[in-house]
Amino acid sequence: MGRVQKGLLLLLGALVLIQFIQPVRNQGGQAYPADISRIYPMPENVQGILKTSCYDCHSNNTNYPWYANIQPGAWWLASHISKGKDELNFNEFGNYSSRKKQSKLKAIASSIKDVTMPISSYTLIHRNAKLSRTEQELILDWVEKTKDSLSQIK
Repeated sequence: MGRVQKGLLLLLGALVLIQFIQPVRNQGGQAYPADISRIYPMPENVQGILKTSCYDCHSNNTNYPWYANIQPGAWWLASHISKGKDELNFNEFGNYSSRKKQSKLKAIASSIKDVTMPISSYTLIHRNAKLSRTEQELILDWVEKTKDSLSQIK
């Protein structure tokens, strides 16, 4: 057996072995009292858009696609989810300070306007997560109303 064949066999063995090292799943399943939709009035259509386009990475419950079971893709996905939740977690939004809530709402609006969210690597496979112009406007209108209600609380 030649060097190339041994190298390929070793690589194949490594790929098989890493399949047994799975990251922890981001699946809560319960209702969260601090969820943004429980804290602030949110139209059903806006809530549906957020759940379809944002919650997989920005909540405590991810709907995993088929490729989440294949390494190293599952690690990459777990990393994205972890970073997304660190940046904004809709399930924990009610626990944020007023200042942080304002900041996160501004960031949501900015991400929608700049079309940086949802990220293109996500919408490449999850086509239904890509926001239409109408969906963008619905979210932006809701964010502005919510920001206004927060500023009145101060």
